Amino acid sequence: MEKRTNYIFTSESVGEGHPDKICDLISDAVLDKALGNDPESRVGCECFTTTGLVLVGGEITTEHYIDVVKTARDVLADIGYDNPEDGIDCKSCSILTLIQPQSADISQGVTAGAGLYKEQGAGDQGMMFGYACRQTDELMPAPVEFSHNIMRRAAEVRKSRILDFLRPDGKCQVTVRYENNKPAAIETVVLSHQHTEQASYEQVRDGLIEEVIRPALPKELLTPRTVYHINPTGRFVTGGPKGDSGLTGRKIIVDTYGGWGKHGGGAFSGKDPSKVDRSAAYMARYLAKNLVATGLIDEAEVQLAYAIGVAEPVSVYVNTFGSGKVAAEKIETVLPKLFNLTPAGIIDTFKLKRPIYYPTAAYGHFGRPEFPWERTDRADDLRSALS
Repeated sequence: MEKRTNYIFTSESVGEGHPDKICDLISDAVLDKALGNDPESRVGCECFTTTGLVLVGGEITTEHYIDVVKTARDVLADIGYDNPEDGIDCKSCSILTLIQPQSADISQGVTAGAGLYKEQGAGDQGMMFGYACRQTDELMPAPVEFSHNIMRRAAEVRKSRILDFLRPDGKCQVTVRYENNKPAAIETVVLSHQHTEQASYEQVRDGLIEEVIRPALPKELLTPRTVYHINPTGRFVTGGPKGDSGLTGRKIIVDTYGGWGKHGGGAFSGKDPSKVDRSAAYMARYLAKNLVATGLIDEAEVQLAYAIGVAEPVSVYVNTFGSGKVAAEKIETVLPKLFNLTPAGIIDTFKLKRPIYYPTAAYGHFGRPEFPWERTDRADDLRSALS
């Protein structure tokens, strides 16, 4: 099959006020509360929201009380849902909780010495993918990185009241044209953002283009041919949970690589690091990013797969898409020797038993230097082992 070098690709992002992101943020806020008081907490927290209602449920085993209702209200306030006209208000909405302890059968599989094996096993079976490439400084695919930049900027101008007519809900997508496998131009930007009843379409359109989109994107990639679709229906007043219900874990492609890299199917938010859906996806990104940072390859995809209750991964797979000077088979033999890929090893590498998860729940889990799995501190070790 002929490999394409010229093409267009689109990815999306959603803002923190999107109904699904509200749920991701509440789930991770509850997780952080648990880990802040008890680092050994086991958390699987799910959230649902609709008009005037937040439902928080799941399995939580922890040594300290968590005020889930206050936590959810604090998240809504932080996002900016403080007006009953938006369909959900941090002060007056109903918040229901349905929490039970973690299953004893699962617990013994992820507790060292409690199950069939002495080591801490994986919290579930599954396969996780990590990806990195040279398209951006963050070693992320350009379309999803640009989309996140737009939504972060939208939140900034909304909260600082530069555009005082914006309300919390919003989403965007960016289409990038590639030439010789490199970003050459931004073809299309779609941005739909909730606004007040009083704001005119022209005010919203012009404000979003000039104050959000242009400052968020590389100037050299915006051309006279770039198309802007701003609130394409013409109106976006009804939004948030009033416009659409939300669920934790429904934006897994937004959370990762925007559809560019593969995804194993497991969501991240609300899960403590014993669950490899989350922690092994972070390790796979760390491996892929350090591989690209060696300078030996331009693109890397890493898959890690696990069996519940078993510590070592059942498989390690690497694809360099023909971009490397090193065979993928060699990389696959080196990675398990240089990195501890057990759940306990991953947790220790990134110090994951601490409350660091709330900021991950919006604007992507990858490509952000504040997170430990984004370090490239092992590139020299990898380069030496692979040379």
